[in-house]
Amino acid sequence: MYSVNKSLKVMIGGGGTGGHIFPALAIANEIKGRYPDAEILFVGAKGRMEMTRVPEAGYQIVGLPIAGLQRRFTMDNFTLPFKVFMSLQKAISLVREFRPNVIVGVGGYASAPLLLAARVLGVPYLIQEQNSFAGLTNKLLGRKAKSVCVAFPEMGRYFPEKKIRMTGNPVRKDLLDMSLSQYEALAQFGLQPGAQTILVIGGSLGARTINEAVAKSLEDWSSKGYQLIWQTGNSFADKAKSLLAEHRNSGFITMPFIKEMNYAYAAADVVISRAGALSLAEICITGKASILIPSPNVAEDHQTKNAMTLVRQNAAITIADRDAKKQLTEAANRLLQNTDQIELIGMAAHALARPDATKSIVNQVIEIARR
Repeated sequence: MYSVNKSLKVMIGGGGTGGHIFPALAIANEIKGRYPDAEILFVGAKGRMEMTRVPEAGYQIVGLPIAGLQRRFTMDNFTLPFKVFMSLQKAISLVREFRPNVIVGVGGYASAPLLLAARVLGVPYLIQEQNSFAGLTNKLLGRKAKSVCVAFPEMGRYFPEKKIRMTGNPVRKDLLDMSLSQYEALAQFGLQPGAQTILVIGGSLGARTINEAVAKSLEDWSSKGYQLIWQTGNSFADKAKSLLAEHRNSGFITMPFIKEMNYAYAAADVVISRAGALSLAEICITGKASILIPSPNVAEDHQTKNAMTLVRQNAAITIADRDAKKQLTEAANRLLQNTDQIELIGMAAHALARPDATKSIVNQVIEIARR
């Protein structure tokens, strides 16, 4: 146990998408589970998801004016240096005031100024890199980190080998104990047992290509009697409702965001998903057969690299984003018509799971704090 005669104080920085926020919350919950008196302060980016999700989980968060570099020409890019400077100043002030034992960076805009502040003030920090391709912030600051917790092999390309810890990615706690039966899970969504069920998750913000490919598949899937749980993200939510109203299929349900993901995974026979690191960790933990459609709009095409880690182990099927609208319907049909393949892919995925990821990362946090 942490034996210093003061409460453990940890700052966690990052966010922007669920892929950064949910691992950060899992780490915080594990710390609190071990040390109820621990003080935890999140640092996020103003206007981003974390400013809502973190307080909903019961933690305090401070927002920085940081933003990302836009790939297209925009006036926002001219103000970026000022936002970075202001964010670094505020991060330094926050670290001085909070006086953490250790800082954890999980990626996303807000992790950069916080980890830079840690460097400036000599506060030890840990980096949690979720993807197979390290982000720019993590690559630049990883050399001075005390530990770098990773989920994919061959990360020595980006970080000093002696600092790398192969921990895997944290997942939501309710997914670690999948004692729910498919019957119970289907009932939660008002669906019927016995019909094969597809779960579509395009990430916490939705994925346009996946949504459009699913929209083209609705008529075929309805004729085959499949059921559908479709997380659309906010931008496609109204369109999806309109499409389902046309089909009037009681086995098709849609929502912008699924909070009870344990029920969603338990209900599914096949998952259609982007290949973000968090999504892959959840698919492996729940042992689900999946069709992965990597996003092309990410640094160095890292979602394709993530997906291929599973594909090489026969633990998933992948379709290129550009081919999804043409190929998704038939790919899903072929998989759903082969229950043996569904089982084999699911078993291969489960073999890659790291259920102790969150505990392993927090072990590193505590070890750094003890030093």
